[in-house]
Amino acid sequence: MPASAKKLLNVMDQGGISLRLKRYAETTSTVGGLMARLFGEKYLGISMDHGGYAGLLKSNMGNLKGPVMKIAQILAMVPDMLPQEYAEEFLTLQSNAPAMGWLFVKRRMKAELGPDWENLFQAFTHEATAAASLGQVHKVRNLEGRDLACKLQYPDMASAVNADLAQLKLFLNLYAKTSGAIDPQNLYLEIAERLHEELDYKREADHIRLFRAIFEGQNFVHVPEVIPELSTSRLLTMSWMPGQKLLEFKDAPQEIRNKICENLFRVWYFPFYKEGVLHGDPHLGNYTVREDLSLNLLDYGCIRLFPKSFIASVIQLYHALQNNDEELARNAYESWGFGTMTPELLTILNLWASYLYGPLLDDRIRPIDESLSGQNGRKIAGEILSELKKIGGVRPPREFVFMDRAAVALGSVFIHLKAELNWHRLYEELISSS
Repeated sequence: MPASAKKLLNVMDQGGISLRLKRYAETTSTVGGLMARLFGEKYLGISMDHGGYAGLLKSNMGNLKGPVMKIAQILAMVPDMLPQEYAEEFLTLQSNAPAMGWLFVKRRMKAELGPDWENLFQAFTHEATAAASLGQVHKVRNLEGRDLACKLQYPDMASAVNADLAQLKLFLNLYAKTSGAIDPQNLYLEIAERLHEELDYKREADHIRLFRAIFEGQNFVHVPEVIPELSTSRLLTMSWMPGQKLLEFKDAPQEIRNKICENLFRVWYFPFYKEGVLHGDPHLGNYTVREDLSLNLLDYGCIRLFPKSFIASVIQLYHALQNNDEELARNAYESWGFGTMTPELLTILNLWASYLYGPLLDDRIRPIDESLSGQNGRKIAGEILSELKKIGGVRPPREFVFMDRAAVALGSVFIHLKAELNWHRLYEELISSS
């Protein structure tokens, strides 16, 4: 290799550019392969084995650190964006990426807390207790003997986020040209802003303090305590909260599963309706269950704040559907930013809302989805897309991206645990005290 080329590579390594190029290559191979297959089938008539490739793609995404896994889960929730085989696989994505080894961890901890960082702990487990998309967690013990959790961000995650967002933009541009039902511009803007926020662990620490204040006096949920002297913008140290994974209760008696899901319902909806604060990532790994069936809420990276007017319109739409009041529904949609309501768009949006609010309007004990598989949702989504194409499509407001994602993810937990509750009475109790 010429000396000039070696010099350039050295400069690139020093600036982290080589890591960024590697990330672009990884995500381009993953997302680009999917785009090529979908384009080939749509325009060239090439028949694809979507089932086999979807499983392979899911495995590849799970092995990549960074937000590509979260992006895939969000894309799977957008109707008509992906064939059903991909959507089903992506919705069940879990991180399979190997945790950083001990030498890597020591280097990262030194960068965050200084060369004497090990003297700040009595014990620090070498193996991660959990590894997620942006970082991993180690169980530690401070000098006072208290068990804590250290959440350490992987190196160069800002580059990973930017690389994955670049691939997302390409994918959404292709979707925009071929769909005609949903304009994805706000989808991209919202995902980009939330993912960049997740990189800042000081911001997440503020989120934890906010949730501790919101849930003060409540006995159905537990929020960790931030340890500020052991935290930075890329290291978050919190109190350790012991508990069992949600899926360990999959075969528990019905009353136990119901109680867990009742608590989960309140954990998610209580901050949203009381203070306009949404936990946008309620997947299985973000909760553990205590002996009394109360929940530990573990992750606070993806949080969104809503104005009180937005929350009021969410409740307004509920009452509009309850009373078959089209004018009230029209006001709710327009206040959210859907623009002037035509009769056609109002009918389509009411079809969507009737499905989404369905369990909350139904005053009886029932599963969240009576098909127990999500089939009802896919059928209705197909009808909605077909009608949206006829009227030239719609651009959903930014607020809906993570609200919809959270609702779908939460519903999938209720389906997994086969909960049977009176969702209507739970919801009425919540909004009546808002």
